[in-house]
Amino acid sequence: MDSLLFTIVTFVAFTALVAFISWWKTRDDNLETQDGYYLAGRNLTGPVIAGSLLMTNLSAEQLVGMNGQAVRIGMSPMGWEVTSAVALCILAFVLMPKYLKTGLTTVPEFFEQRYDAGTRRLVSIIVLLSYIVIMLPNVLYAGAQVFVNIFGLDQVMVVEFGMNEASARFWAIALVCVATAIVGSIYAICGGLKAIALSDSINGIGLIIGGLLVPVFGLMALGAVTGGGFFEGMHTLLNADKTLLNAIDAPNLNEPYLPWPLLFTGLLVNNLYFWATNQSIIQRTFGAQNLKEAQKGAVFAGFLKIMTPIIIVIPGIIARLLYTNVQDWGNGDTAYPMLVADVMPKWLLGFFAAVMFGAILSSFNSILNSASTIYALDIHRPMFAPNASDAQMVKIGQIFGTIVAVVSTVMAPFFMYASGITTVVNSAFAAFNTPLFVCLLCGFFWKKVPSNAAKIIIPFHVVLYFLLQFVLRNRIAFLANVHYLYFTAVLFVLDLILMYIIVKVNPRPTDFVLHDAKVVDMTPWKQGKVVAACVLAVMVLAYVIFSPIGVGA
Repeated sequence: MDSLLFTIVTFVAFTALVAFISWWKTRDDNLETQDGYYLAGRNLTGPVIAGSLLMTNLSAEQLVGMNGQAVRIGMSPMGWEVTSAVALCILAFVLMPKYLKTGLTTVPEFFEQRYDAGTRRLVSIIVLLSYIVIMLPNVLYAGAQVFVNIFGLDQVMVVEFGMNEASARFWAIALVCVATAIVGSIYAICGGLKAIALSDSINGIGLIIGGLLVPVFGLMALGAVTGGGFFEGMHTLLNADKTLLNAIDAPNLNEPYLPWPLLFTGLLVNNLYFWATNQSIIQRTFGAQNLKEAQKGAVFAGFLKIMTPIIIVIPGIIARLLYTNVQDWGNGDTAYPMLVADVMPKWLLGFFAAVMFGAILSSFNSILNSASTIYALDIHRPMFAPNASDAQMVKIGQIFGTIVAVVSTVMAPFFMYASGITTVVNSAFAAFNTPLFVCLLCGFFWKKVPSNAAKIIIPFHVVLYFLLQFVLRNRIAFLANVHYLYFTAVLFVLDLILMYIIVKVNPRPTDFVLHDAKVVDMTPWKQGKVVAACVLAVMVLAYVIFSPIGVGA
């Protein structure tokens, strides 16, 4: 059971089991219609939506990147996870009724309804570029990082092919990226959204089990240092360095720290875009049976996000306390794979590798499916084939998905030269996520916003953000140590001010009326707001625990 062969067999067995169940459950589905392929036939239930939302977001990028931040600075990165509950509750009860009322398949589709066709194409191109250049390569790289460390693939290449360490690591990562992309593409391109959502739910259960085992075995290893076990490890975690358990960072700290004022400002804006506007996330809710199930899925996903720091932050702190001989963690991205390789029993490595593989696949195939959806329905059909059938659009999406998978796979290995994958991704997204959210928010709730507003707001924000983040902060001493999410908060306010000016100068001649497609039952979840309030109370409790009032210092 400790052999490499057993690890490989259990890895293949679990991965194959998930694939078989997903195929069996979707074998009779009609994938030749737009709703059938891209929205799972609008038949997803709350638990499936919640699991798919979580797994689309929670991938090796978070497991490696967030633990990489935690090993350097402690508990504060949990803010990225815990405060997502606020955005998901807003999605459930403020935006979801409007989304489902319009019967949307993609977010850019709304931008045409509210603004014009040019805005739809602009938003589609921005989102597609972010998926192809940032998200997909990053997901592949982060997953490969874990596999290479767990199985020592780079060392195999050093021994077998005589490569130097750097080259061996690069090509080992590239090999895993290719394998992941091939399997993920099969799900995304051949199976459609329902196959993705089902596999996400199954892999989600495995990830929770496997993910929780890492801190458990990590605490056992930490306790063994002083001759104890799990409880001794827990005592060490809680008492060795209480500053690591304090999630409340000072206002003037820069990334990777998360200053506490950002929890109510820049981070909130960032989360609202990610959870309420990002196509790869909310496409699951568009496929809900009805409004009630969509709201259940979003709120339950918010609760699960509050729990995820146990998996994606605590192991980083354990690694910091366990590997006292490491003086410089660099970008921290090696901490989690190192901990897993050292503390996870060999007989469990196959299962854990399969769970990790499933997490990577969930994010990869979900983003790939969303990219195909946006290209086929928001770019190709309106521009090149307005009279094309649904079956033709499915085929176009599959071809485009294949091309995107190849491009992102080629780019992925080069992410190993980036300075911390989580910081790279989050700071890059901040360039465009805020103006898209502002345009969507104002479009829904401000009837007088004219059709040209988005074409002004988006370039204004992107140019100003890049000027602040990549030019002025390198030349003005005061800006050098300002967290990029402060830029997001300030620019959010400026975007709203500019939108107000645009409306005053050139208001829409007639009030915008939201189209009612009457696609699904719009009866809301009766107990939803009470449950959401309880979820938000748990979120506040989490911050009380990891503060100087609780276990931090």
